[in-house]
Amino acid sequence: MNAPASLPTQRDDLTGLVGDIQHLEAIFETWGETQRGAISAYRQAIEALHGEALRRLVRALKSDPAALAAMKDALSDEVVYAVMRRLGVVKASLTERVEAALDNVRPMLASHGGDVELVAIRPPAIEVRFVGACDSCPASALTFHSGVKKAVQDACPEITEVLQVKGLGGGACKDDALRFVSPFAIDAVGHWRPVGVLSDIPEGGVRGLELDGAPIILSRQGAVVTCFQNACAHLGFSLDGGTIRDGIIACPFHGFQYDLTSGECLTAPEVQLQPHAVRVIGERVEVRLAR
Repeated sequence: MNAPASLPTQRDDLTGLVGDIQHLEAIFETWGETQRGAISAYRQAIEALHGEALRRLVRALKSDPAALAAMKDALSDEVVYAVMRRLGVVKASLTERVEAALDNVRPMLASHGGDVELVAIRPPAIEVRFVGACDSCPASALTFHSGVKKAVQDACPEITEVLQVKGLGGGACKDDALRFVSPFAIDAVGHWRPVGVLSDIPEGGVRGLELDGAPIILSRQGAVVTCFQNACAHLGFSLDGGTIRDGIIACPFHGFQYDLTSGECLTAPEVQLQPHAVRVIGERVEVRLAR
């Protein structure tokens, strides 16, 4: 069992202090299981004691407005904040929680050459933007709803609106569009339902049908096949009877216009069509309804 070397005692920066801890932890990892277990239990006991003491201190200071203000100022110090967060005395900030949620989906986006960035936080709303291959990808609407939006709202219930702002363009979907599946549907198992073959979908048009009782529309433009709920985001009327021009469908009732590649509403950008996953195997088209 290696004995820890002496460490500097005059550090006052977070990086140095954390580095010392990590150095010791690396040494502990070389010890036997019994010794490691004892160190872990000791660390947990010390952290529990410190955490409880700090929580009691915070509760006592909260009754004094001046002390509460001073405490909030103190939390702007990175060392104070890091320790209080580590001990669970203060919660992660909204920005930290949003970024953590986005970090959870970034590996999947990166596997398709894309990424997502946080643009702004304006509670109860945030704005995000796709970059790289995810920007302008035909599957981006499904990626946004089933991946990014769900991840953020699961982690931050106080965020009720996740808005997608336009990227800079130039991105291209990495997968062959005729066989594309949104990154968040690639590993989906089951619930894929056949809805016909490619030739059933008119080029540049839409085909309306019902799948498991849900009205949907399929669209094919060149090699791109997309599927959306057959309901205008305005009042829920069917869209399949609407006029289509240059990949844009207009609601036959009130004229709301939608991009058939992304589901984006051109009339009211804050809303969009509900997308469903599509995959093409040979000539067979299959849809997986969003739940």
